[in-house]
Amino acid sequence: MSLTASPDVARNARPYLYGGEGAAIASALSAGQYNHGAVTEEFEQALAGFLGVPDVVAVASGTAALHVGLLAAGVGPGHEVIVPSFTFCATVQAILATGAQPRFIEVNPDIGCVEPAEVLGALTPDTRAVMPVLYGGRAVDLSPARLALDEQGVTVVEDAAQAFGSWQGDRRVGATGAVTCFSFGPIKNLTCGLGGAIVPRTPLEADICRRLRGLGIVESAARRAEATTYTVDGFGMRVQMSPLNAAVGLVQLDHFAEAETRRRALWRSYAAALDGIDGIALVDADVERTLPPLCAVRVLNGLRDRVFRELRQHGVGVGVHYPPNHTQPAFSEWQRPLPVTEHLGREIMTLPFHQHLTPADAEHVTSEVRRALTGADQ
Repeated sequence: MSLTASPDVARNARPYLYGGEGAAIASALSAGQYNHGAVTEEFEQALAGFLGVPDVVAVASGTAALHVGLLAAGVGPGHEVIVPSFTFCATVQAILATGAQPRFIEVNPDIGCVEPAEVLGALTPDTRAVMPVLYGGRAVDLSPARLALDEQGVTVVEDAAQAFGSWQGDRRVGATGAVTCFSFGPIKNLTCGLGGAIVPRTPLEADICRRLRGLGIVESAARRAEATTYTVDGFGMRVQMSPLNAAVGLVQLDHFAEAETRRRALWRSYAAALDGIDGIALVDADVERTLPPLCAVRVLNGLRDRVFRELRQHGVGVGVHYPPNHTQPAFSEWQRPLPVTEHLGREIMTLPFHQHLTPADAEHVTSEVRRALTGADQ
């Protein structure tokens, strides 16, 4: 591991590859099955084994996972889905794709996640699902609200796009009983290049997910190859995960212990370096149980935009994750006052965070943050 800070590496997040991904893709290419095949199913089984669950359904993206997961849970037109405004817009677009409507709620600004009291306060007769977003990979425990949700028939569909590898208690996120949706995009804790997965609750739900991802066709690809017809019994999309992507995921999963070690170490390096700097507050990731995909801070005193511009000008790849969705033009129909989220949206900033970075890079970024804060405060 380099002991010298590398500002160019700190500029932007990049996928982290372990070296075997190219050979795995070449092998999948030579097999000649690019839409859905044995490698995809092998990846599903490996994910299920890692999480300790009976089944996992792989799909083309994290957004597709959210869409399919909501549909499998019975969400559709006339329903509401409780969701934090503080999330990536894909979360909301997946809700709208089902024909349902979002009901935006606040988050705890110290952690970026919803709290049970906010969920309970937002319930209406039309609520069919709650979609907690596991911001920064942190698990969300809605057990205090579970009785009320169960009594109303409300399903928890977790947006765990950032939380693969994290824990809730003694179980991995995905093994806690909710419909859980993961993303395996380019800079996630585990990447397939592009991909996602749903953890269903029952064999029936798994079957529904597989039909939804495969154009509503009942029979498997292997069975269709040996038959003269097939059966379409309902709505479906073409959102299967390609074996090419699954091949990358299998290699990544083999090296996941390294991802856990490096990501937690990098987050702790940032936390130590940021400690004591006035004007900035670290968003708590609960790193003992969370596998962090990012390092988020709040820039206080109205200085975020100036500090952001200053850092970008000096080659530090900071970002904003995320602007509140209830203020977006596309979602204005469902806008409601959310002052906590609006304030958080003006403060939030994410620091460069990927496995190419070293503790020295974290020190370099933090020194640039300190310098930018000093300049912005004058």
